[in-house]
Amino acid sequence: MTTVPQSQDPPHHGINDGSGEACESHSYAIVDEKGKAVSRDESLTEILISKGVKEANFISAVVSLGEATSHIAVILQNYVDHSYAGTQNSSGDDQLHLDIDCDNAVFRAIREAGVFAIAASEETPEEVDVSPKTTKVDGPSFSLGFDPLDGSSIIDANFSVGSIFGIWPGKGLLGRTGREQVASVVSLYGPRTTLIIALPSKSRDGDGQSDITFEVTLVKDRSHWEVSRPEVILKPSKKVFAPGNLRATNDNAKYDALVKHWISDRYTLRYSGGMVPDVYHMFAKSGGVFSNVSSEKARAKLRLLYEVAAMGLLVECADGVTTHEFEDKSVLDFVVDDLDRRMGVCFGSKDEVQKYKDFMFSK
Repeated sequence: MTTVPQSQDPPHHGINDGSGEACESHSYAIVDEKGKAVSRDESLTEILISKGVKEANFISAVVSLGEATSHIAVILQNYVDHSYAGTQNSSGDDQLHLDIDCDNAVFRAIREAGVFAIAASEETPEEVDVSPKTTKVDGPSFSLGFDPLDGSSIIDANFSVGSIFGIWPGKGLLGRTGREQVASVVSLYGPRTTLIIALPSKSRDGDGQSDITFEVTLVKDRSHWEVSRPEVILKPSKKVFAPGNLRATNDNAKYDALVKHWISDRYTLRYSGGMVPDVYHMFAKSGGVFSNVSSEKARAKLRLLYEVAAMGLLVECADGVTTHEFEDKSVLDFVVDDLDRRMGVCFGSKDEVQKYKDFMFSK
């Protein structure tokens, strides 16, 4: 890999290779033994079929992310090594060995599924060919952009963390928009292990199907996925806020005014520093607003491909609204013209995002 000058990006970023190499320190046996993997696959397959998904390869793609989630949950449960790998990812964050183990768990799962053509992640920031080497994919194939462990900077405090997955049809991620996704999935690892899944209407068979966001939970000793929220809907307004990148209020006067408004108007603060738990809280409470705004001295860190597009699809399929931090445009309509493209965002209930726009887009 070409070395990037330190003045532009951290050295040796994205050291993983997408091979899906198993972690020597952890075994998936405890979560796969006694037919548990088969039971998980069957239960999630049945759920997807009940939601109007009929295409077999598409079902296999989503189910493989459920398997990756199950394996990451085991890795996290047995995580005691807080050591760093001596490298940084493309955001400049020091990489834990844990980040790389979780990245490998996803690559292993999607390679075994045999229906993906290309994948790229925060820890492996390049388009990696993950298509089967010995057989040709029969039917449609997919491409995956993902963040295997969102919140690794807060995991030492034992906070909830997550994984973010966006699924695109066909081969390739560059030049695509979030609107083209056929599904997005977010995993949350906390007291429970859950998946929240967004299916746009185009991915559901049958007349009159609409966009849907729903939640499943890993139960029965990690052997079975069960629907825990049949449909997630964000109400038009909810006075709950999660203001990311607060340091930007120091030199972004509009963001400073907006945050002060939320406080003075007695909004409830729900902020952990992890994008997955903070956005997920809106789904759990049926509303709210999440923002991550940049400034000259506090630049945007959220990646369009690995985080923003997938989260944006979840929000919009739940009847919420998304916008770019400085432009009145859905995050799903921006093109992935660089695998590392970053942006500030606002997600949430319709009225709450409109309030964001009133403050941030005013002359």
